[in-house]
This record gives sequence, structure tokens and C-alpha cells, in this order.
Amino acid sequence: MAEIIYPFKKYNYKVLIDQTEEAGFSEVSSPDITADPIEYREGNMAGKTPGKQPGILKYSNVTLKRGTTDSQVFWEWIKEIQSGKATRKTVVITLMDDEMNEVASWQLEKAWPTKYTAPDFNATSNEIAIESLELVTEGITRTK
Repeated sequence: MAEIIYPFKKYNYKVLIDQTEEAGFSEVSSPDITADPIEYREGNMAGKTPGKQPGILKYSNVTLKRGTTDSQVFWEWIKEIQSGKATRKTVVITLMDDEMNEVASWQLEKAWPTKYTAPDFNATSNEIAIESLELVTEGITRTK
């Protein structure tokens, strides 16, 4: 009988920004890579359908959400964008197993913030105040 291999759960993870664990995050959107197809056809090709080859790669934005604390790491990074400096950083998202061992990692290369969202406020709510930072990246690599 074959051994059952269960997939990893998605609730144990850590995020490093330039090799520093700046904060815990309640949610991280998953990075994705898209290769737009380029269709081509030459006049002497047999058949009626065009050939296809990979075109420009596109990397999705990644959103980090965390409970608001007195840390101003997100705010300082977006303030640099406001002043015209796009400080690019390496961001590593690492999935952990139930024993907190690293099982998979994705590295965002040359990441910089494109959107900062402060928490919304509601006097009748008992939810945690969440702030978010949306990052642009120029490359995604699975490192583990």
C-alpha cells in the first residue's frame, strides 16, 4: 500500500525583508508568474494554426497584511516612495510545517511598495486594526 503524503498547511509562514523578520503577518497574498504567449506564423508553415512561444514575463503584486503596532517599517518604506526614492528590497516568504521547519520559500527580487493601506476604523467593532503593504516585484524565484 502506498504511503499517503499530505500537502503542507498554509497557516505557518514567515516573511523576511532584506533578511530581517520585521513583523508577523496575518495574511500574505501568493506571488504568481505569467508568461504571455506570442503567436506567430510563417507563410510556409503547414497547418492553419499559429505557433506559440513564451513572451514577456509578468509578476503579480504581493500584499502583506499585519496587525498595526508601533512599528513604522511599512510607513518608512512608503515614505521613501513619496520622496521619489524606490528602495528595492529582497523579500522571502517561507512556508513552515507543523514543527516549524522550512519546507518551501519564494524570493521576491527588487521589491518596492506600490500601495500602503492604513487600518479602517469602526468604534463598534472588536477586530484587530490591520495595515497592508502591496509590493511590486521584478522577479520571483522558488528557492526551496
